[in-house]
Amino acid sequence: MKKNQKNEKTTGRVKLHRSFRRSYREDYERQTELPGLLSHIAATFKIIRQNFKIFLPLIGLIALLYISLVGLMSESTFQEFKESIDNTNKELVSGRLGNLGRAGLTLVGTVTTGGLTTMNDAQKIFSILLFMITWLVSIYLARHLLAGHHPRMRDGLYNALSPLISTLFVALIVFIELIPIMFVVITYQAAVSTEFLKTPFYALVYFIFASLMTILSVYLTSSSLMGLIAVSAPGLYPLTAIETARNLIAGRRIRFLVRILYLFFWVALIYIVIVLPAILLDILVKGAFPWLNDLGIPFVPFVLLIVTVFIFIFISIYVYLFYRQLLDYKDDFYPLVTFKRKKSKKIKEAKKTNEPA
Repeated sequence: MKKNQKNEKTTGRVKLHRSFRRSYREDYERQTELPGLLSHIAATFKIIRQNFKIFLPLIGLIALLYISLVGLMSESTFQEFKESIDNTNKELVSGRLGNLGRAGLTLVGTVTTGGLTTMNDAQKIFSILLFMITWLVSIYLARHLLAGHHPRMRDGLYNALSPLISTLFVALIVFIELIPIMFVVITYQAAVSTEFLKTPFYALVYFIFASLMTILSVYLTSSSLMGLIAVSAPGLYPLTAIETARNLIAGRRIRFLVRILYLFFWVALIYIVIVLPAILLDILVKGAFPWLNDLGIPFVPFVLLIVTVFIFIFISIYVYLFYRQLLDYKDDFYPLVTFKRKKSKKIKEAKKTNEPA
């Protein structure tokens, strides 16, 4: 405890749980004033809404680059997916599943299978780069907006990409830390195929093993995800960013995980509110006018892409706001005031000052 107190006084950092020595409660209790979960979400929405003239072109640009470099799921593929759901509906529930149920299954299947498009290796690399660019630009814009500046979208594109290589390096570390969960998924598939889990004792042993591996990955990635925010600061090396993030998240992991789970809920809600009506509209309109199927207009894939880009920007700003709170920035979470250039008022004020007394 004394060592930790001395280290915090000299370096401002707290090193916890780095050895098998006992950690005292006084060492890892860290008071952090955080806003409520709903306030956090509301602040994220408000930042985007008040500055939609900045973020809307960013969404359009990323979507255009994605369509050009990666591609969009073709309408024929989407129609085949819907037809498979219709066939399942007829065979299993005798067609009792209504349009809303079919639209819901289509949404779940499209999102969970990565239904933006079928990608090869080159397209996967382009998609990763595009979403990394979106991540960095969103954080850059949010940082400057919260600082009271008035950046434009092009400022983010020109200035936010300097730590791109460092961000990719941190993302690689996150991928390595997720290997235990991937190993659990692979072993689970093997256990199911070999009927290993039918024995209760073996099932219990595997459950303990899977739980430990999952906890290990969650523990490691919780700090590295914050490192993706920290590394966006210019001139910060990847390992330094991860070390800084570990210090910030120490004693606060549970709060961070609760907010991540709450974020997942809102992401699912956004998909349901926006994409589900689009799928339902597509089913109804093309059911009433079958000749529209021959045109091959990818309406639903395009809506899905736009919503996915928006959600990625939303996630970036959401996590960045939490990062600011860990740094003890005294934001009221409604810090932005819409900046409007009123040239007419400035001209009038200038004329008044120039008028002779």
